[in-house]
Amino acid sequence: MESTPDTSQYLILGYAVFFIVSAIYLVSLYVRNRSLQRDLETLEGLDAEK
Repeated sequence: MESTPDTSQYLILGYAVFFIVSAIYLVSLYVRNRSLQRDLETLEGLDAEK
């Protein structure tokens, strides 16, 4: 009888890829939010000048 192959390395690799992609996504959301906040401040400043 053949034993079940050890795929624990694939499991670890899958988790690593998942966490790396999640971290990149969260950083992207943070950068986008910061950019939107700056744009909002600029628009409010322009509105206040009128």
